[in-house]
Amino acid sequence: MAFVEPVILQGRGLRLEPLALSHEAGLAAAAADGELWKIRVTSVPEPENTRAYIETALKMREEGSRFAFAVIDEATGRVLGSTSYHDILPAVRRVEIGYTWYAKSVQRTHVNTSCKLLMMGHAFDTLQCHVVGWRTDNYNFASQRAIERLGAQRDGVIRGHALRRDGTIRDTVMYSMRSGEWPEGRAQLLYLLERHASAG
Repeated sequence: MAFVEPVILQGRGLRLEPLALSHEAGLAAAAADGELWKIRVTSVPEPENTRAYIETALKMREEGSRFAFAVIDEATGRVLGSTSYHDILPAVRRVEIGYTWYAKSVQRTHVNTSCKLLMMGHAFDTLQCHVVGWRTDNYNFASQRAIERLGAQRDGVIRGHALRRDGTIRDTVMYSMRSGEWPEGRAQLLYLLERHASAG
């Protein structure tokens, strides 16, 4: 049995369902909303590479190292983007959340915070994880701010850690949250969502 079993996570008008080849057209359209593949510090697929992106995610799921979701707007059925559990370590009950990107039109909305609430809740409450981690490019300051807003702690920087899509070598900033910190983290996420709702 896999540590992360197929599951659909739902809440706040969103549905996270296991990424499949049937999501290809919707995922390509989401990436085209803002031409996200042109951003140097992300791994969003070019439209012609969307199928290969999904196939890679499915292969990693078979290997047990990644479980990718398509993020769906329940009201319209539109694919908004994708996010994953990855670097799954069952022996120490740790997962990371990443490979996350959304159509430009839904960035800076409740979507990312709502997805993180669903995924962190599933990781800590259902999978009984001890630690949930995140990693991001040292130059992806928007991602770093978003992770810090979740209440995650900055663990440090791994220098010369990975290649960017343009061939340059990046440093990776690592973050984590332990299970004992999750109640406060959940309260913070709910506060952010309530604040966003009242502002809207």
